[in-house]
Amino acid sequence: MTESVLLTGARLPGGARVDVHIADGRISSVSAAGDSSRDASTQVIELDGRYVIPGLWDKHVHATQWALVSRRLDLSAAESAADAVAIVAERLRQGVAASDVTDNADAGPLVGYGFRDGLWPDAPHRGLLDAVTGERAVILVSADLHCCWLNSAALAEHGRAEHPTGLLREEDCFAVTRTLGVVATETLDGWVRDTARAAAARGVVGVVDLEMSWNVDHWTRRIRAGATELRVRFGIYPQHLDRAIEAGLVSGALIAGTDGLLEVGPFKVLTDGSLNTRTAYCFDEYPGLEGQHNSRGLLTVPYEELVPLLRRATQAGLVPAVHAIGDHANTLALDAFERLGVGGSIEHAQLVAEADFERFARLGVTAGVQPEHAMDDRDVADKYWPGRTGRAFALASLLAAGAELALGSDAPVAPLDPWRTIAAAVARTADDRAPWHPEQAISIEDALVASADGRRALESGGPADIAVLDIDPTLAGTDELRRMPVAATLLAGRFTHNEL
Repeated sequence: MTESVLLTGARLPGGARVDVHIADGRISSVSAAGDSSRDASTQVIELDGRYVIPGLWDKHVHATQWALVSRRLDLSAAESAADAVAIVAERLRQGVAASDVTDNADAGPLVGYGFRDGLWPDAPHRGLLDAVTGERAVILVSADLHCCWLNSAALAEHGRAEHPTGLLREEDCFAVTRTLGVVATETLDGWVRDTARAAAARGVVGVVDLEMSWNVDHWTRRIRAGATELRVRFGIYPQHLDRAIEAGLVSGALIAGTDGLLEVGPFKVLTDGSLNTRTAYCFDEYPGLEGQHNSRGLLTVPYEELVPLLRRATQAGLVPAVHAIGDHANTLALDAFERLGVGGSIEHAQLVAEADFERFARLGVTAGVQPEHAMDDRDVADKYWPGRTGRAFALASLLAAGAELALGSDAPVAPLDPWRTIAAAVARTADDRAPWHPEQAISIEDALVASADGRRALESGGPADIAVLDIDPTLAGTDELRRMPVAATLLAGRFTHNEL
């Protein structure tokens, strides 16, 4: 890119008026308003007093799942298993639209998404679904993606006909959900691009895509076909580690032929489950599960397996991103980082032992956190982590200990909207209730940095990845933050969203 662009009439948060000069996709200067030189070839864009900040990143998404969710039966309103069954029955009565799952929905399962059974008064069971579904296969996926509820027809199709309840958790669930993205490539790519455009309209310039697939091929194809709205760092999972090493993939390396937009991301390992499914691995037993098998949750990758796995990945140049939600899982993940003497990230870090906060900073481990989860899970946390929620979703404690935060949504678990994420981090409430553990709220300034790939300001030499806002985010109220009007988004100096 050789075009010179001048953003004039801009303001920084706090009110300082500036001009931002862009050349070759980077910021060449940020100067006081009126001080920028220009020539006849410079494109001048008047911002009329709007506010400019570094473009935003969502550091944890599942792009394919997020694209598919809007085509699936919405179960988020279900307050019981009976409610969910009624929603399924009504959809079957109406007939299933062809966009629900595949290009030929009549031949595939009905897929629903978004149930949260942690507080339900009744338990999901295959028999409840069988009563309304007959021979039609039905697969319902929990909001956290860690649990699937299948009827008998779907269980038979997946070789699990003898399963007693139809409620599959963790890897058993993932084995099912990996089959649900079987949509014509062109169709799915179109849906993913729709979500990329929507993200750009919220000021997003980049995502870390942790979809459980060989993502380099998918994103290379999409970008070469014109999906250039976002920078993408793609994750690599253990099942693809050999292939990644053979291909010479190294975290931080750019993929050829993608105009600098596609980058090798982290090596992702899931070591425990989730709070809603009571599979997050904790030091204490879950209330109601005392004495039962896995009463403290489920450790999916034991420490003695995690260390050699991370060692092999890091020796190959891949940066680890370890999924750990329960406090015991976080301790073991930090133990592995310390044993190997490497940094990386812990994704989620939802419940952290008091002694472990300082270890994040000392070991150079970033906390990849999703503040909106705290809003969705506050009641479940109060029920299943009683007496410990002061160190749950503890963003302020992590920051105070010197840890680096990276904010994300975990879309589709929460919407891919950084302003909802930021508002949750700052306000600790998403409804009319009082803030939940307000002592763990962080400042808007810290939330913006944690949402901007660590960039604190627009600076000369930095990428011309910029969000243009109608209001000053540092002065916005909670509702204003969640609805933040984004006038424009620039990636490498070109518009990916423009309502100026």
